[in-house]
Amino acid sequence: MTLLILLATPLAAALASLAARKKLVMLEITAALAALVEFGCVMGIIATTFSSGSDRYGSFLAVDSLSAVILITVALVGLGASFYSIGYLREEVRKQIIGFKRVRQYYVLLHLFLMAMFFAILTSSPIGMWIAIEATTLSTAFLISFYNKPSSMEAAWKYLIINSIGLLLGFFGTLLFLASTANAGVDQFISWGALTGSAATMNPMLAKIAFIFVLIGYGTKVGLAPMHTWLPDAHSKAPSPISALLSGSLLNVAMLAVLKFKIVADTAGASAFSQDLMIYFGVGSLVIAAFIILGQKNYKRLFAYSSIEHMGIVAIGVGFGGLGTFAALLHMVYHSLVKSALFFSAGNIFLKYSSTKIAKVRGILTTLPVTGVILLVGFLAITGMPPFGIFITEIYILSAGVAGHLPIVLAVLLLLVLVFAGFLRHIVAMAFDRQSEPLPAGETSFFTIAPAILLLAVFIAAGFYLPAPLERFVTVASSLING
Repeated sequence: MTLLILLATPLAAALASLAARKKLVMLEITAALAALVEFGCVMGIIATTFSSGSDRYGSFLAVDSLSAVILITVALVGLGASFYSIGYLREEVRKQIIGFKRVRQYYVLLHLFLMAMFFAILTSSPIGMWIAIEATTLSTAFLISFYNKPSSMEAAWKYLIINSIGLLLGFFGTLLFLASTANAGVDQFISWGALTGSAATMNPMLAKIAFIFVLIGYGTKVGLAPMHTWLPDAHSKAPSPISALLSGSLLNVAMLAVLKFKIVADTAGASAFSQDLMIYFGVGSLVIAAFIILGQKNYKRLFAYSSIEHMGIVAIGVGFGGLGTFAALLHMVYHSLVKSALFFSAGNIFLKYSSTKIAKVRGILTTLPVTGVILLVGFLAITGMPPFGIFITEIYILSAGVAGHLPIVLAVLLLLVLVFAGFLRHIVAMAFDRQSEPLPAGETSFFTIAPAILLLAVFIAAGFYLPAPLERFVTVASSLING
């Protein structure tokens, strides 16, 4: 029943927001209450899954250990983004950048976006997951074009076209996998369990071809190179809370689809092939991100390319297998928390400086002292500096590849150094250099600071003490992926 409530809550919130008339506070209360209910539902689902191994409603909705890992990230980032949106949009309304109708549109689409991600995670059907991820494309396209500027409209169309084509390829790969159920005589509702169970009868070559289509298709949504071209534009043009959800939640949901199909492909006898393919796409993503980060001029695009980098690291970890898979899943959780906090800090910087250009942002520690600290801590964490959790997961991933992929491990190490150098160059200038025209110091509001602090605090705590449910979910999920 909790699964149904989780899906019904954002839908009800979207309808309530749509019905709101000229009262901004009603939209804010609806968003806050919905976020709290959704988070409570997720915690209940996590508790049930931890105690019994899964949580399900009928044949159509189910949560296993792998789904639970992704569900945790969406719940935490969704909670933070919902509350951050209150402070962020209040300031934009105060500056007369947007009006009530635009704010109402934002909240309606935000709730629909969250509902689509929750459904993608909860559904037992591969087709249902494809529909849900396609639905996220439709809802977020309007959020990316939220400001109706030529650049944001271009980013939205680019996002819509590239992802729709990618997901069409992913759907073709899904149909190829579903063919195995017909060969196995399955004529009932096709769930992930039924698909995996019938995969043993699938021709291994067909499984390889199908996984190529799936990885390219859903990999487009993940932001893996060379299908990544939509991501920097979309993440940099969307409102900052949406950028946080895109990087911190949606990429993980798309990666969940890739991992579920990898399990099916491995069962069909394509294990080595799928691992190699993950490594190739992961390294390619890391190469492109590292070199572009070095010369980046826009701090929101900087964070966007960092997301491409980290999804590449996750793909490499899964490709290495063993301990690398465990670390990759944990890396997804850590990345979600830190990257969302960084995008919240980017929103605060934009509200104060009215620019996303790195060259125009100086003296953050003086102008925005709390945001400045969040930015510095986030920079150290996202680049894998000790003692943060991402440092540990990256060490585990690299150690998993030393025995069989030493040249790749050395290349990844070099690329991580380049990423750190690029971030160091940009963040130090933004934080410590003097602003030519000093701005009045002070944060915008409690709502624009608290969510980032909360996510960073959870990230730091999880780096030193891994909660028992999360540890078990990651362990069970990694063993499932490793076969």
